[in-house]
Amino acid sequence: MLTALSMGAAFAHLLEMPAKLRYDGPTWLHLLQTLYPPGFGTVGAGCEVLAVVASLVLVVATRNQRKTFPWTLLGFSCVLASHAIFWIWVNPVNLTMTPLTPGTLVIDWTRLRDQWEFAHASRAVLQIVALGAFVLSLLAEIPTADLPNSDKPRYDPTRGNA
Repeated sequence: MLTALSMGAAFAHLLEMPAKLRYDGPTWLHLLQTLYPPGFGTVGAGCEVLAVVASLVLVVATRNQRKTFPWTLLGFSCVLASHAIFWIWVNPVNLTMTPLTPGTLVIDWTRLRDQWEFAHASRAVLQIVALGAFVLSLLAEIPTADLPNSDKPRYDPTRGNA
């Protein structure tokens, strides 16, 4: 659930990106300063940090499950990489741009904007892969005999046999 909530915020950034790449500097700066801090910066950050912790717990819990573990490890790796991207490429832009005004906007603001936007886009892709991996980790544990149209014999509880 935490990965899905975190992915939702990342996916929202991805969907906003094409329009925001066309904005002028003062408009983009205004969005950075007013749209994101109240929800993305608090609720979204909390969900993401908890998603990292919860996925690490899942990795430890499934380490001996041959079918589930690889998918869980992939999901955790993507969540962790997404979180690292925030601290390496997104947060430095936040720290540089947030205190500015349209009059003090740095000359290379488009480079910083692109770094911020494309880092968020890569985070969205990683979190989509993470959520998919976690879903596949659950599906990997479903016995194939319980699936419809399976060639394997089904267990019949009334007869006590397969």
